[in-house]
Amino acid sequence: MNLIKFTNVSVKYRGGEGLKQVNLLVRKGEFVFLVGPTGAGKSTVMKLIAMSERPSEGTVIVGRFNSGNITAKQIPYLRRQLGIVFQDFKLLEDRNVYDNVAFAMIVTGAKQREIKKQVLRVLANVGLSHKRYKMPHELSGGEQQRVAIARALVNGPYVLLADEPTGNLDPATAAEIMDLLEKINARGTAVVMATHNYALVEKARHRVVRLEGGMTVN
Repeated sequence: MNLIKFTNVSVKYRGGEGLKQVNLLVRKGEFVFLVGPTGAGKSTVMKLIAMSERPSEGTVIVGRFNSGNITAKQIPYLRRQLGIVFQDFKLLEDRNVYDNVAFAMIVTGAKQREIKKQVLRVLANVGLSHKRYKMPHELSGGEQQRVAIARALVNGPYVLLADEPTGNLDPATAAEIMDLLEKINARGTAVVMATHNYALVEKARHRVVRLEGGMTVN
């Protein structure tokens, strides 16, 4: 089953093209690396999957949603089926770990009983149950990224988008986060990870999509 499908996708910016005729398939439960130099188009691919950008040409299909006809009202429903993790964590500094993760469910209107159940489950999965009352500034970088991953998982997405999730971490911590992403993938969640860390890519041996100059290359 295809979760994500790009068909002849191009994105044109004022300063030039962001992507050129990109074709991409991500299947259910797959782990895919997006690699390439800065400016190659990795982040543009992520934005297209989340439909925060639309293609200038071609179509992007994510689950049952199509970039050609998705409405503004449908986009929140698409994004609830995606988990998104960033390089810089983007945690709410005035809320503790539990509340950071719970916030992703509160905005969907979930009931408190379900929120508590799901938040405690994902915090256990990322190994942070004992830190649930800590504030972000009390955590290490690796722990903050684990909170961000828990937040991305709490609504049960079918694909996790990880945009340079190890970019601000030391090698040992990066390896721990990679191990966590592997475990998440093994439970059935597809993972699309953009990275510059070729050592992690070579060690993990998942499918690699290489971008250069906005095009996929072999």
